[in-house]
Amino acid sequence: MFLQIHYLTSYHATLLNRDDAGLAKRIPFGGTVRLRVSSQCQKRHWREWLAPRADLPTGIRSRHFFDREIRRRLVDEAGMAPEFAHELVFALGKGLLTAAGEKDALDKETLAMKQPVLFGKPEADYLVELLKEAAGAGDGKAAVAEVRERIRKDKKNFKALMRQAGFGDPVAGVDGAMFGRFVTSDILARVDAPVHVAHAFTTHALDTEVDFFTVVDDLSEEETGAAHANDMELGAGIFYGYVVVDVPLLVSNLTGADPLDWKQQDPGSAKRILDLLIHAVAEVSPGAKLGATAPYARAEHLVLETGRAQPRSLSNAFLEPVSLGGRAHPMKESVRAMASHIDALEGMYGKTGVNRHVSGIHGWPRENEPVASLQETIDRAMGDIFGG
Repeated sequence: MFLQIHYLTSYHATLLNRDDAGLAKRIPFGGTVRLRVSSQCQKRHWREWLAPRADLPTGIRSRHFFDREIRRRLVDEAGMAPEFAHELVFALGKGLLTAAGEKDALDKETLAMKQPVLFGKPEADYLVELLKEAAGAGDGKAAVAEVRERIRKDKKNFKALMRQAGFGDPVAGVDGAMFGRFVTSDILARVDAPVHVAHAFTTHALDTEVDFFTVVDDLSEEETGAAHANDMELGAGIFYGYVVVDVPLLVSNLTGADPLDWKQQDPGSAKRILDLLIHAVAEVSPGAKLGATAPYARAEHLVLETGRAQPRSLSNAFLEPVSLGGRAHPMKESVRAMASHIDALEGMYGKTGVNRHVSGIHGWPRENEPVASLQETIDRAMGDIFGG
C-alpha cells in the first residue's frame, strides 16, 4: 500500500535552496533549465516541524552524539566524574563504530565522529543506562572491560535487549522511522526509508534575477557610499513536488512488526505521522535568506493517491514547460497539465486501482474527483489506507 503526494506551490522572489556557489539550485528538464529544491532541504525543514508535534521519540543526528548527549548526561544526570565518563563513552563509541566497520571513526580527545550519525532517543537512553551499569563494575579498567564485553555479547541482540529494558519502537526515533538510517553494523540496525522525496522543480523555465544590495554604516562620517555591497540570486516560480510513502514499511518501523503484518498493528501512530507529513508538505516552506525574502508559502494544489500499484511521478506533466507569457495563469495551467497527464496515463494503463483525492484553490478539470478541504482530503486518504 502506497500513499503518493503531489503538490504545487508558488513562491515569490526567494532563494529557497543554494548550491556551493551561493546560487539557486537548478536542473535541466525537458530541454529547459528549472529552479530546484533538493529532497534533503525539504526533509530537513519537514523534520524540524514534525518533531515537536509527533508525540513519538525523536532522533539526534550529529557528529557529537557521544560527547554532547551521552557523556553530558552521565556527568549532569548521574554525577559521574568527567574523566571517567569520557573513558567509558570512548570505549562504547569505539566499540559501536568498530562493529560498524568504522575502526577509526571516533576521535579519542573530542569524542566526535567523522560524520553525523542518526541515533534515536530510545537508543540514547539505553546507552546511558548501559554505561551507568558498567560503572558499577569497579574502577576505570574494570568498567571499560565491562563495556567492551557488553558490546561483544549484545551486538547481535541489541534491539531485543532494548525492548527487554523497556525501550520500545521506534528505536531510531521518528526521524529514522520516516526517512531511514543507513548503517552497516549489527548493533545499530539499518532502517530503510519508507518516505521517498523527489527534488521539487519549477513547472516552467528558470526565471531568476541577481539582486544587488548595499549596507549603510549608521556611524560613518562619510556622506555617500556604502559600508558593504553584495548580491544574491533570487527566483520566483511554481514548484511541483512529489512524495511517496511505503505504508507497510512505515508501520513496521514505528512498531517493530513485520511489514507483512502491518494491518494487524495499531494504526494510531502511523495515521498521526501521515497526517502531519501531508500538512508539512503543504504548509512548511524550505528557504534560505529568511530575513531578506520571507520565503513563506503554502501549496495551492495537492493530489493524494492511495493504492497498491507501483507509484509513479507526475513530473512529466511539465516536460513541456508551462508558459509564463500572455494572459495565461501559470498555476491554473500547471493544474491543468497535471490533470491532462493523468488522463493520458489512464488512457494507456487503465485505472490501476488508485484512489485519488484533491484539494486546491484553482479547481480540478477531472469531474469524478471533487475538490475538498485539505483535512477532508487527508481523512479520505487515511480511510482508504486504514479503513474506517
